[in-house]
Amino acid sequence: MLLNQLAQLGLTGKKGRFYLAALELGEAPVTAVAERAGIGRTTAYDVLDGLVNEGLVTQIEKSGKMYVVAEDPAVLLRNLEQRRRLVEEVLPEIQAIYSHSMFKPRMRYYGGAEGIATVLNDTLNCRSGELRGILSMQELLEAPGPEFMERYIQRRIEAGLKLRVVRSKDEEVSNAWGSRADELREVRFSPHHVPFTMTCYIYDDKVACISSRRENFAFLIQSAEFAGLQTALFETLWAASSPIPAAGEAS
Repeated sequence: MLLNQLAQLGLTGKKGRFYLAALELGEAPVTAVAERAGIGRTTAYDVLDGLVNEGLVTQIEKSGKMYVVAEDPAVLLRNLEQRRRLVEEVLPEIQAIYSHSMFKPRMRYYGGAEGIATVLNDTLNCRSGELRGILSMQELLEAPGPEFMERYIQRRIEAGLKLRVVRSKDEEVSNAWGSRADELREVRFSPHHVPFTMTCYIYDDKVACISSRRENFAFLIQSAEFAGLQTALFETLWAASSPIPAAGEAS
């Protein structure tokens, strides 16, 4: 438990074990501290140098032999306070750089199944509460697959995110994922002969696109202007598409 807490303070792995061993022993040779910490002698000297630089331990000489002595643990608090002051000093400049960069569009490319999952998961960070989607059912059932999509849908519902989605009737492979108020989803079918070979989500200032399994990639564009354009195009398509009755309604 204590090692986990030390790790949160930046003393991870071998560094945390060595520091804790030094505290327990009080004053001991490097080899004794290393043995108690369960790390090799060569590694111990590297770890020791780091802890000395942080002011957490010191070395003293006795009868021609070097000993490790742990400093007062209050040093941890002083170090954190120093870091906090440093962050406060540089934060205005960092925020200025960040604010400037936010006006620049960003595009990120992700390859493979993990990349597709990453982009889909980002849609769950939607702040507006509504996702607009153009979904390729056949492709989503291949990648990332039905199991992932079921988990994704559940997480979307738990997050309270509504979804308005346009799908191609020509591409439908099942009756799954229809319009359902309890799943916060409204579905429409696009005009005939308008197939979708990719999936696209539009939310906030982002547009997320997911390819077929054949090309196996996804990308995410963050741009208020581009998202605005895609939103306008989606609304035009939405108006031209046919509503699907919600579950329990007469068709």
